[in-house]
Amino acid sequence: MAGSVNKVTLLGRLGKDPEVRNSQAGSKIVSFSLATSDQWTDKASGERQERTEWHRVVIFNEQLASIAERFLLKGSMVYLEGALQTRKWTDNAGVERYSTEIVLARFRGELTLLGDARGNGEEARPAQRRREPAAAGATGGGLGGGDLDDDIPFAACWQ
Repeated sequence: MAGSVNKVTLLGRLGKDPEVRNSQAGSKIVSFSLATSDQWTDKASGERQERTEWHRVVIFNEQLASIAERFLLKGSMVYLEGALQTRKWTDNAGVERYSTEIVLARFRGELTLLGDARGNGEEARPAQRRREPAAAGATGGGLGGGDLDDDIPFAACWQ
């Protein structure tokens, strides 16, 4: 095969707050579970059916990781693009295991915040839970510039 494509596009809600850790090199790594759902009407019974799939997402992109850490909560809706990656590891019992994850790599990937845990487009994280320092005249984390009242002064799409 001359070429190939490894691209995953998901639209879903976070199953829990993101987990933040640092690599040995000091880079920020953010991971979370994302739920996507299919809904249909059962032809035999006429009842509404739903199936939920869970996806493990890992962000190695420093800028996207900072955004995820600051603004994502359990229930937040996000759109993301990344690549599938399977890794092999050994558990505590010595059994080899495999994990397949959607990875937003260091220089690739897209993360778009679509709404908070309440289902609207406002920021989900209450002021007391923010991980960013409170500063007078803050400009939305230095992303947009200017003196704005909003924490996110433009459409929340970072690449």
